[in-house]
Amino acid sequence: MKTEPNRNPPQIALQSTGPKSHGWLLGLLAFAIILITWEVLARYSGWSVQIFPDPITVALSMVEMCLNGTLLRHTVASLFRVTVGFYLAVLIGVPVGILLGRSWSVRAFFNPVFHFLRPISPLAWIPLAMLWFGIGDPPALFLIFLASFFPMVVSTTIAVQNINPTFFQVAANFRFSRKETLIRLILPAIIPDVVNALRLTVTIAWLVVVAAEMIAVQSGLGYLILDARNALRMDYVMNSMMVIGLIGLLLDYVMKRLLKIESALWGVKSR
Repeated sequence: MKTEPNRNPPQIALQSTGPKSHGWLLGLLAFAIILITWEVLARYSGWSVQIFPDPITVALSMVEMCLNGTLLRHTVASLFRVTVGFYLAVLIGVPVGILLGRSWSVRAFFNPVFHFLRPISPLAWIPLAMLWFGIGDPPALFLIFLASFFPMVVSTTIAVQNINPTFFQVAANFRFSRKETLIRLILPAIIPDVVNALRLTVTIAWLVVVAAEMIAVQSGLGYLILDARNALRMDYVMNSMMVIGLIGLLLDYVMKRLLKIESALWGVKSR
């Protein structure tokens, strides 16, 4: 006896994948609305081009900045500072977080200090950073390091504390050394939480570098915004802001891709 094929599953699949497959169209629509609103405001607000440039003026100045190398030079300077300060914070913050997560006495000793310093905005350190390190890259790197260090320490400490205690019992039964426990148990278990912390921390670092460059250095996108403001080149200011937003999206995308690596799911699957 023949049975009619079930046509429902293909329909369900189309319904479940349809909204996701067209999500980028909604994003483009949002940007289109912003551009139209921007053009209308620039045309009818009564402000001059120097104060509120229209999209075409900004686009032409973007081409100009790309051709003369101004945009590339300042972007590379900002990315360099973020990379150095961020990596220093990760290289120091993750081991410190593991130590705090594994040792009750160390955590009890340092926790009050960390929780006292963590709420202080990195920008509040600018006067001290300039007095200690002068003008140039060191004060900006110091501020980026501070902005990234404390979130990394706190996130890593919580991730270590959330590891299933059974895993440590099993490691003890197999007579794992401290090095083996760290490499084969702790690090794989905290990778998902650490990557999430990296995603949040790199965004904070990118925000801080722009603010630090407006005060402590003479290069970078933050400095470019301040210098363009003083020269009444609001088109340069808007171009710098757009580049900052695009790089922020790119950094966030890279961090989200790291979460999809199979080895980064060990801790999630084992909880």
